[in-house]
Amino acid sequence: MSYKTIVGLEIHVELSTKTKAFCSCENTFGGEPNSRVCPVCLALPGATPVLNEQVVKYTVMSGLALNCTINHNSKFDRKNYFYPDLTKGFQITQNYMPLCTEGYLEIDGDEGLKKVGIFQIQMEEDTGKSLHSDDETLLDYNRCGVPLIEIVSKPDMNSGREGREFLEKLKNTLKYIGVSDVKMEEGSLRCDVNVNIKDEETGKKTAITEVKNLNSFRAVEKAIDYEVQRHIKILESGEDEPKTTRRWDDVNNETVLMRVKYTAADYRFAPEGDLVSVVIDDEYIEQVRKELPELPEAKKERFMNEYGLSEYDAKILTSTKQLSNYFDDVAKNFNDYNMVSNWIMTEVLRRVDDLENGFSLPFEEEDFIELLTLIKSGKINNNAGKKVLREMFETSKKPMEIIEEKGLIQVSDDSQIEIWVDEVLGENPQSIEDIKNGKDRAFGFLVGQVMKKSKGKANPGVVNEILKSRVQ
Repeated sequence: MSYKTIVGLEIHVELSTKTKAFCSCENTFGGEPNSRVCPVCLALPGATPVLNEQVVKYTVMSGLALNCTINHNSKFDRKNYFYPDLTKGFQITQNYMPLCTEGYLEIDGDEGLKKVGIFQIQMEEDTGKSLHSDDETLLDYNRCGVPLIEIVSKPDMNSGREGREFLEKLKNTLKYIGVSDVKMEEGSLRCDVNVNIKDEETGKKTAITEVKNLNSFRAVEKAIDYEVQRHIKILESGEDEPKTTRRWDDVNNETVLMRVKYTAADYRFAPEGDLVSVVIDDEYIEQVRKELPELPEAKKERFMNEYGLSEYDAKILTSTKQLSNYFDDVAKNFNDYNMVSNWIMTEVLRRVDDLENGFSLPFEEEDFIELLTLIKSGKINNNAGKKVLREMFETSKKPMEIIEEKGLIQVSDDSQIEIWVDEVLGENPQSIEDIKNGKDRAFGFLVGQVMKKSKGKANPGVVNEILKSRVQ
């Protein structure tokens, strides 16, 4: 039998505004419980919300970056449900007239480049946080009213890998434009997965399952793959299951039933009477568009065209905004672009602990350019350059200072290298015989012995030339 996997995602992203969505409380992660609250976000009687203009701008930025239509008129609604961390007994959101609709994001799908549709992006507020222990539940309302955008994808993904790919690309895009820090570990990016499957022979579909409590992209992929297998078993058994909400158990790598899934009717959506409509014009939209930075996909294409980089190298170097800016800045002052790419991707990135949270180095950009110039000009060789870079990371010293301290200047003088070559040949007559008998590895051995005798200072190119003239 042939089954088609159908995956849609609902992603909540906390916006990095200075204040909350509808009041002037500080919008920052953490803090003493219930220290960043006011009558508005606590829903005290008589307190009314006022929309933060920056929330609108960041939502428009997100919509433009994700190829959405920006609607000139949008409205807020009340999503009614009871939960202790929801102070008002309803959440302010946009169900019927969201700000952004009909977008898409291109991903590397299972069968090539794929457009995943975005149904809508809506502005809304976050709830508080429940802290559970064995005998009590404590409530921290600092998060109440924090501005969110909810990004609802179309069910265009067909595997766990595609779901993960979509999330990674979405996260990178939102971080590039600066609307959110998208830190999953702090809850500023949260994802719910909707999964079902279709029997392509009979056309029968399983009911959609929503999976919550996903705390990593890897968990998203694993949860989708787990649910696919569970849904196949449901179809093959001939049973029916209603729409359900399940949570991901990261310890046992399985989903666990929470409840039968709510429907729109359960939430009793109603217009939000305390907030006016959001009306924006084309001039405002175009002004926001002009302020958008170069997006990751466009930057990747530019790196390939302008610098001649491979698609793989360009993808790595544009994986974060800071890293791509660093490469751009270095490349402006050092025109061997492949050399810059190779050194950043191999020697630099393996010493950077946390690329996700920024790209900062313990030395100046000019110092890195100077090191590359010294290597390219032959003043030091590659191995010496690696030693110098390691020392730069450890001590923040200048390249020439390290080179002089450690005596790493490369020797290109023929007369000195000839002395080392002659000494090595005198010590290894068998290797000369091996070379004459066609054993090429012996030549590499002799090169290594000369480099060892010179303590790594000999110019390898000159060593190769002199050795060839001696043994051929």
